[in-house]
Amino acid sequence: MNDDEQKVRIVQAANLAALTVADHDWDVFARLHSWKELKTSDQRPFFVVELADVHAVVEAKIWDDRKEAMDAVRQAPLRGPVKVRGRVKDYRGAPQLVIDRLKVIAPGEEPDGFDPDQLVDPALAPVEDLCCRTLVFDIETVPAFDRRELPPTVAEALSDNATRKEMEPAAVMGMSPFFGKVVSLAIGDGDAEPGTDEVTVLAVPPDGTTITECPKWLRPMTEADLLRSFWALASRAECVVSFNGRGFDVPFLVTRSLIHGIPARVDLMSQRFALKPHLDLFELVTQRGRGPSKLDVVCWALGIESPKEVMDGSMVAPAYERGEIVKIAEYNAHDVRATSEVYRRCRDLILRYRADWK
Repeated sequence: MNDDEQKVRIVQAANLAALTVADHDWDVFARLHSWKELKTSDQRPFFVVELADVHAVVEAKIWDDRKEAMDAVRQAPLRGPVKVRGRVKDYRGAPQLVIDRLKVIAPGEEPDGFDPDQLVDPALAPVEDLCCRTLVFDIETVPAFDRRELPPTVAEALSDNATRKEMEPAAVMGMSPFFGKVVSLAIGDGDAEPGTDEVTVLAVPPDGTTITECPKWLRPMTEADLLRSFWALASRAECVVSFNGRGFDVPFLVTRSLIHGIPARVDLMSQRFALKPHLDLFELVTQRGRGPSKLDVVCWALGIESPKEVMDGSMVAPAYERGEIVKIAEYNAHDVRATSEVYRRCRDLILRYRADWK
């Protein structure tokens, strides 16, 4: 460290959320969530680095005058703990962290101020074995209320909406996060080889229902714990893959999380045409109104086994009322297996040739 660097005041931040624009440098511990190398208009390389802890996810920059920091990022394990030094500056009216140094925290190393519990969401504990680089998911939803018990104005709004959509009110309830709930979340590893792509389902049994002889791939829990688990897993993934997740699954999960007071820790919505952190296969392969583009249509066209042979979405709510949560979970798992196969086809035949896929 030279004399000029020694004169710079350095403050240890409690966490990423504590970083603010200041006239000093910050030291902070975080997880290296992702990074990508880009170029400025004059072809100078720079890095966009995403850091995460249980409090926040922060995007930072490393410019080409900090080559040691660039080299450290290249060699650092993704989702591993790091110590970062940098300054938060005002950039076009928004704070931006510019990294000067980055150091990997080795296993067993415990530098002053390092608390690993601040870096990993405690909700990850029951599903940590499901962490993967490419997280494929799908949800199933059902009505959460008895329509007869809704306040009159709310019931009227529901009926009006159902009439406009020419749908039964119960069907509308299952499609709305204000009236419905998530009862099944299927999770798979998109990079697993066909035949080894095991799917795990987090499921919410109906009140008073006990699952006898629960399959090993099924994990019963409350909806709140299911939501916490999803965000914990999404925060550890490099890419979250869905089919029409932007149109339904993610907004539903976000709003249900809001209702439960659970932080939606990963932004899976704002960059519609970005491939990461959320790859919506519907956006990638469908033809925008030129014909039917549901998952079973795409599977048929690609010669992939259809996930819709066991049941379809209209059958989920009645099955849930009958306590058939295992049957719903099996259907949900079929969807994820099909989505994973579509993803692998796209990865090998489309994505690997795109400049924005790394």
